[in-house]
Amino acid sequence: MTSLEEKARHIRRLILTALAEAGSGHTGGSLDLVDIFTVLYFDHLRHDPKHPDWQGRDKVVLSIGHTAPVLYATLAAAGYFPEEEMLTLRKLGSRLQGHPSYEFHLPGLETCSGSLGQGLGVALGMALAAKMDNKPNRVFCIMGDGEQQEGSVWESAMAAAHHKVDNLCAIIDRNRLQIDGGTEKVMAIDPLRDKWTAFGWHAIEIDGHDMSQIKMALEMADQEKDKPTVIIADTIMGKGVKSIEDNNQWHGKVPTKEQLPAFLKELS
Repeated sequence: MTSLEEKARHIRRLILTALAEAGSGHTGGSLDLVDIFTVLYFDHLRHDPKHPDWQGRDKVVLSIGHTAPVLYATLAAAGYFPEEEMLTLRKLGSRLQGHPSYEFHLPGLETCSGSLGQGLGVALGMALAAKMDNKPNRVFCIMGDGEQQEGSVWESAMAAAHHKVDNLCAIIDRNRLQIDGGTEKVMAIDPLRDKWTAFGWHAIEIDGHDMSQIKMALEMADQEKDKPTVIIADTIMGKGVKSIEDNNQWHGKVPTKEQLPAFLKELS
């Protein structure tokens, strides 16, 4: 097992433990994004946990705000705040709210999120501002595939291509499930790659759990000129806990404290 794979397993443990302690939250999507977040924060991003407001940092915008546990757990594992704070998830007064809230000044958090479809517009603004100021910052926007049903996503996509915002990279969690069932049943979004290409983006499809593919796609995005990049990452909801994988009932369900040991054992 590589160091990145070990880090990913540790992050999944933090997520499950925090969700069981909270008694509510979103397990499935949080778990399936772990490999992407691990590569981003421990292999790719320019960032400094000791100086979270460093002006030269790359920025991550979590548009799919209900998967906040994966962002929090990754930031904690990276040293932005103590891992013990994960046990305050969703508690009154905690910096770790159910959806990211900027008012609590959590180190490493770039913006509030939760209303699906809005994150790409926020990320576009950040990326465009950096380009206008001739700064090297890159911006990464994490979206869900159900979120592709939101019209505001496509308005932002059109604007990003028009302005040639090549320091913007969108990553879509393509687990093919949303709270009401399969995305293609609720409202079909395929052919997703063709749609993004038609909107003027460089589109890449990968296995969202293959770290070598994730690394390669991020490097390709860095090298792309005059157009933004979207990485469509095929993932499995609940990845890492076999008993709940690919089951949309775990979109907004958490393990009980009694179930937690068995879930953690599945990760080992």
